[in-house]
Amino acid sequence: MNAEEYLRILHTAERLKDTMRHCTTSKGRTESVAEHSWRLTLMAFLLKHEFKDIDIGRVMDMCVIHDLGECFTGDIPTFSKTDDDRKTEDDLLREWLTSLPEDISADMISLCEEMEKQETKEARLFKSLDKLEALIQHNESPLDTWSENESELNKTYAFDTVSYSEWLTELRKAILDETLEKLGE
Repeated sequence: MNAEEYLRILHTAERLKDTMRHCTTSKGRTESVAEHSWRLTLMAFLLKHEFKDIDIGRVMDMCVIHDLGECFTGDIPTFSKTDDDRKTEDDLLREWLTSLPEDISADMISLCEEMEKQETKEARLFKSLDKLEALIQHNESPLDTWSENESELNKTYAFDTVSYSEWLTELRKAILDETLEKLGE
């Protein structure tokens, strides 16, 4: 990859800094997709001693690239995203990925396919953390920024996704405790 190709990739990815999510930060500022991806990557890094049988570097790679499709479509909250929305995002991402230098393209496409199939320990951990990060962020954001359905979602969302792991289930329960405290329940 030459310097110009490298810069083109970075310029496209920079869009995620300005692609806003529906969630806010603890101070009520709308969160960007880039901020979500950064903390998700940190979450994976912090678990490298908890999940010794998992390639955390690969999980971190997934965390870094998982929302690149939103460079082209913007963020659509999971509870609003349709199959058509997913297909559009996937198609635009694949089109962009195939335009990248061959080795980078192959690496990213391989990661995307692994995340989609959810057959590896790494992909399952990534997906669990992605969902949990959103719940944690909601608990940190002011209640008046929550959508009507988010109180219920923060109580029920992702328990099925983490059920394969005792450690992640314990984390999910701790997140629920924070939610209930925030809601005064």
